[in-house]
Amino acid sequence: MSTKPIKKANKRKLPGRDPAWAKALIVFGAVIVLIAGTALAGTQILERRYSGSVHQETLLGDNSRVGGENPEERHSEVKGPLNFLLLGSDERALDPEDGQRSDSIIIVHIPASLDRAYLLSIPRDLRVAIPAFPATGFDGSSHEKINGAFQHGGGGKGGVQLLAETLTNVLGIRFDGAAIVNFDGFKAAVDLLGGVDMCIDQRVTSIHLGYDENGNYKDPTKGGRPAVYEAGCHHLESWQALDLVRQRKSLANGDFDRQKNQQKFIRALLDKAQTKDLTTNPIALDKFIRVIGQALTVDTNGVSLADLMFGLRKVSPNNLVGLQVPSESQDIGGISYVVALTEAETLYSAMREDRLDSWAVENPTWVNHM
Repeated sequence: MSTKPIKKANKRKLPGRDPAWAKALIVFGAVIVLIAGTALAGTQILERRYSGSVHQETLLGDNSRVGGENPEERHSEVKGPLNFLLLGSDERALDPEDGQRSDSIIIVHIPASLDRAYLLSIPRDLRVAIPAFPATGFDGSSHEKINGAFQHGGGGKGGVQLLAETLTNVLGIRFDGAAIVNFDGFKAAVDLLGGVDMCIDQRVTSIHLGYDENGNYKDPTKGGRPAVYEAGCHHLESWQALDLVRQRKSLANGDFDRQKNQQKFIRALLDKAQTKDLTTNPIALDKFIRVIGQALTVDTNGVSLADLMFGLRKVSPNNLVGLQVPSESQDIGGISYVVALTEAETLYSAMREDRLDSWAVENPTWVNHM
């Protein structure tokens, strides 16, 4: 892939707000990158060395967890098909009373063969019914944007639980695990890789990152010259990739196109990890795992982290497929929503029945080229 560097600003000052998307997107990349080539060490060694590096928490409630009501149904080993929930949270520091919302939601479906992965981006404004959540006194809502579930669950662990239960009701699936990660983990991981090489389909103008006449950071809303990412392939440092994948307002199809770029970033991250020999170099792998582990919070539903990593070893960048929910934007009562189309039900059914291979072939409009 031919890449060209994008002009770099002096990094004396960069935007400080934690971007929501980064908290979700790195997670699945970490899971796959860390295990490709686990012949480097036995699972018992991995278990002892790395389980303590990754924070584990109960992120899923019984209503959305595989075997939640019947623990005996839980997998003691990694068997497909599997569904994982990846979540990014947006702490609205400029408006604390507005609470927290889930700004990036990705469901990762691993078929029974355990040799590929489908990444389904859930629109942040998807109009859904959110169930009641007694822990926070929330009585439920028949029609609301799905990213409100995280806030109604109180953010954090409760927010993930309510969001997962909402998705279970919409898609008819339960989850085998969930994960979130913070921004520092994303940045450190990409820095460790020396940046990523990423191709984009259209010109992107940043609303967050700009430069003054000396090349220092200056907010575009305060007179800074916006950073521009031209269509094509580029080498991006961590802070550039961070900025690029946040953008939606300058994209032709808004958040729909941002979802595509988020998925492309996952592919770029995995590709770069392979070129850095993380999968064959024990020292590099060890360092990368520890960097990621400091930022991850995971719920593996009782499966050991080492077994999960080993079980997903066949998934590679070449067999990732990006999907979007068949949907369209609609204004309802003066509020802009994303409303699922009839085809969405066929997608949900295909996921439940592990038929996404054929669904993707039959519905190319909703498949992203990563």
